[in-house]
Amino acid sequence: MVIEPKIINLIDQIDLKILSILQSRGRSRLADIADEVELSAPAVMERVKKLEAGGVIKGYQALLDGKKVGKDITAFIGVSVGHQGDIDKFAAQMLKYHDVLECHHVTGDESFILKVKSANTGSLEKLLGEIRSVEGVTRTVTKVVLSTAKESQTLELNEGLAENSTAKKRVV
Repeated sequence: MVIEPKIINLIDQIDLKILSILQSRGRSRLADIADEVELSAPAVMERVKKLEAGGVIKGYQALLDGKKVGKDITAFIGVSVGHQGDIDKFAAQMLKYHDVLECHHVTGDESFILKVKSANTGSLEKLLGEIRSVEGVTRTVTKVVLSTAKESQTLELNEGLAENSTAKKRVV
């Protein structure tokens, strides 16, 4: 059984269109979004605030080209943690490293997969040393990215999501 977050019950086709616009053109003016979804700017603002409050929209940020700001190396680091009790401690430690962009607790051979962007191999080597010294770490496996064919934070928004939420609203 799949448990869906409660906010899904509140999303409709207009919300999906607003989310799609914000994902692709985050700097769009509310008036422009309102024109596209055929609502007033205050109505769009109210919907955006609801989506923010519900945690659907987690924040806003500019997407930077790492190489153009001195972060030339992208790597994925698999980290094995020896004891289950050290899992939360390790995750908390990763919050302090700015070069660690993502930290995922995963299944498989490793306990965690980290996505890092570092200035050069020297700074990556230093980071690896620091990660290996975290209590409970038993092994790391590093894969340095040679080139990137696709990198995105954009989620596909399935129209069925709104259809399902509309159906649920009617049943309730």
